[in-house]
Amino acid sequence: ESGVSDLITPCHEYKSFATAAELSRNQLQSKFACEVIRFASACMNIRTNGTIHFGIMDSIADKGWKHGQITGINVKEREHYVDALDYIEKCFCESVREIARKCIHPPVFVEVIAKDSQEQRFVVEVDIEPTSALVKKSLFEVVLPKYDEVKRKVILTKEQELYQRLGAKSEPVKRNDLAAFIQGLPDRDAQREKAELSGTGGHTETPQNLGRKLSVLLNDGRNYMDDSLRYILVTNRCEKDDLNSINFLMHLNIFCAFDFDEDSNVSGLYSKYKEHHATRCYFLQDFSNESKTGNPPAQKHSCLFDQTSWIFCNGRSDFLGDEKPCDENTWIRTKKKYLKKAITLICDEILPKGSFIVLFLLLSPVQKPLVDAFQEFYTEMNGTEYIICIAESRENYEKWAQLAQVSCSIKTLEQCSVVGMRLSHVDATIQTMLPSTAQPRHLPVSTRGLCTLPSLEEEKMFSLEILCVDQCDDIKLDLLSEKEIQEIEQNFYRGRKIIWENFWLADKRYCGEIIEREACTVANKLLDDIRKGSSRNYSVAKLKIFHHPGSGGSTIARQVLWKRRKDLRCAVIKTSYSPATVCEHVLAFRDYEEKENSHCLPLLLLIEDYDEDYLEELTNELMDAVATRKINSPRPYFIFLCCKRSNDPERLCKLSPLDTVAVTHKLTDSEKSLFKTKLEKLKQKDIKPEFILTFVLMCEEFNETYVRDFVEHILQGIDRSSRDTCLMRYVALLNFYVPNSYVSLSHCEAFLGLGVYTERKSRAYDFKNHLSEQARMIFIELRDSTTYISSVQIIHCLVAREILHQLSGNEPQSQLAMTLLKEKTLFGQDEFIKFIRDLFIRRGKRSRGDRTDTLFSPFIEHVCEAEDCEKAIAVLKAAYELLGKDPFFAQQLARLHYNNEKFPDAEYWAGVAKSHLPNDSYILDTEGQVYR
Repeated sequence: ESGVSDLITPCHEYKSFATAAELSRNQLQSKFACEVIRFASACMNIRTNGTIHFGIMDSIADKGWKHGQITGINVKEREHYVDALDYIEKCFCESVREIARKCIHPPVFVEVIAKDSQEQRFVVEVDIEPTSALVKKSLFEVVLPKYDEVKRKVILTKEQELYQRLGAKSEPVKRNDLAAFIQGLPDRDAQREKAELSGTGGHTETPQNLGRKLSVLLNDGRNYMDDSLRYILVTNRCEKDDLNSINFLMHLNIFCAFDFDEDSNVSGLYSKYKEHHATRCYFLQDFSNESKTGNPPAQKHSCLFDQTSWIFCNGRSDFLGDEKPCDENTWIRTKKKYLKKAITLICDEILPKGSFIVLFLLLSPVQKPLVDAFQEFYTEMNGTEYIICIAESRENYEKWAQLAQVSCSIKTLEQCSVVGMRLSHVDATIQTMLPSTAQPRHLPVSTRGLCTLPSLEEEKMFSLEILCVDQCDDIKLDLLSEKEIQEIEQNFYRGRKIIWENFWLADKRYCGEIIEREACTVANKLLDDIRKGSSRNYSVAKLKIFHHPGSGGSTIARQVLWKRRKDLRCAVIKTSYSPATVCEHVLAFRDYEEKENSHCLPLLLLIEDYDEDYLEELTNELMDAVATRKINSPRPYFIFLCCKRSNDPERLCKLSPLDTVAVTHKLTDSEKSLFKTKLEKLKQKDIKPEFILTFVLMCEEFNETYVRDFVEHILQGIDRSSRDTCLMRYVALLNFYVPNSYVSLSHCEAFLGLGVYTERKSRAYDFKNHLSEQARMIFIELRDSTTYISSVQIIHCLVAREILHQLSGNEPQSQLAMTLLKEKTLFGQDEFIKFIRDLFIRRGKRSRGDRTDTLFSPFIEHVCEAEDCEKAIAVLKAAYELLGKDPFFAQQLARLHYNNEKFPDAEYWAGVAKSHLPNDSYILDTEGQVYR
């Protein structure tokens, strides 16, 4: 069951109707018509669509059933229900009967079946649709049919009633509120007309930017908070669960508070507030001319407000100033008088206009005295310019607005109100505006506010590297030296993957701006198109970035994430975890601190250098989860930003131009100008070109001649027999042939014969210190975001190729690989073994971005072409023996032999592979090829 939301989305009311369904025709029809007409009158008067359901449990009084549980009813004759709506002619005034007939739709019978029974039962639904063209300027008073058990006939109630929707119920408008209700009719008509014209009802509705509205209203138009503004708090009962979500009040410059919670001084908001601030406590009767409580009367206000004053407005006093007992009605009138005195005193005599804001914080159902306070402030302040209302519950707000519209229109109230934003999001959004240094991390929410992301919650989603709205804001710049800032910038231009600190420092102007290539603009435009949705209605969308190695594709992907972190939830997927685990965490990330699944912000998820099967499995997992939740939206819930190296990105872009971006080494004219200017600025900082080699190569568009000459210049005078030069050759062999390969820092240390260090800084320093000058320029240290293991890589694969060529001399690559296989100090790490297997086994495929399609791994093909087939066979045999007799090395040997028509040897190696894995389809296929 639900209350009014956007007028187009139906409100719902349930009726069990189990007993009534078994009654006689007259009894059934009178009961059915009574419920429908009352509900219809309420919906039509409020101008909201609605559906009343018969056969759904509306009360938990019946044991064994839950509220909202489908029970169904036994429908003997459908005509009884259809004909029951003929009571419309008798129950509505003549002037609106025809309108009511058009707004109240005929009953719909939905068959339902219980799991433990085959009995035919139904849920009967009646839809109410008061379109603007039909109901404008009309009120719908009704009498209701009741079955008189004594007279055994249906009679109509004597008094006509106007009904309205209050929360999930249809209630009569009280006589005292009738004038205000009628007065609000034009506003409700305008709201209905606006809702119909907008066409954004239901789940496709885009939530308001409540975060901005909150900051503007609360700060008098500024985007920061200081002590120049004072706040008058007007609030009611704060539930215990909400106390953790009003921490922002502890930081506001509160002048006084009008508290309409009778228990506030015991366990509520006041109790929490006084723990943080010195507070004076008053009751409304303290604002009489002759206070008997010992506190100073209002006239002596010089000391009344020298501390934050907390005024209890619901406290009941049995005696007034003249010591005579008073009854309840007298006390209510007197209390209103004292409230007016207090508000007049503050607004007219103490605080100048424009120096304070009145904050109405509606934390629970609203009572009339709180509305009285609004009306007094509205009168004293001549409008709502310095008034703001915050209400998480739309139901509480609607009741407050209906009562408050005596003073001003609904439209005016909406302009100064933030409604539907979770209190915890209000708290987090306001806290980010406070001048505080120690702030928690925050995520955006669908209302455009923020929510807090505690470390514990973030750690539960360990397969995601979450990018927060205030990422890096916890950096203490006073502890960061100029040298450290320069090192962060220099590492990026040397070839290390960009980190969030680079963007943050650039945004804060502590280092130079980061060049934005034109492909970044294209990627952002395509992302906007994807977010708008399409007729295909995919829940998971993909934006692909294919890039030449070292052309800045990874930087562009992270630039997109950094720019979108405030309006989308962004994260990097750690592909070391299974798709099932990632799916679980992605769903938790999307749902975190959001009320409605249909309104959650889309997730932008970066996945880099991924395996296609992995991405497909993850996509299927997410699509299955969305289907299970039965959420429907024309816009995607999850957007994968797929970033992958390719030697032919432009060809892949042509295959799917609407969701693919190609990034190449080739620079446009405008990009050349940007890169040239940036290089000059870096040189002005006394940074040598050798120490920003990747950026220099990018400026030259990775021209082969330039790369060759540059590497030749760096390698001058190198000791070719040293251990670190040998390490350079090994890493170059891997980096050139195996994308994203590396060697762990610990294995590099062992290879160089260095000791073990516990402190990372001294360890990294010691490693660099033992390298030659040339190796320090060529190597770059990486650090895994999941395991935090450090590793070593050559700054660029094209540099790796040139090093491999220039340092090899007359030594063939097969011999270098053979020597590498025998270096036990570099083995023992699972990832490194995988890289070695890829070196010997992974075939080139254009479909995944490789240069060409190959029969064997590019390394084996090079040995066959540059040396001979026997050398390739020899190095594969060595790999088979030294790497634990891997059956797939044996399979490669069989393939290499039969492709060179060495059939007996091919048959032997196929048999060896089959002996390890007798049922493997790939190995059996190889055996079949040998015989063929």
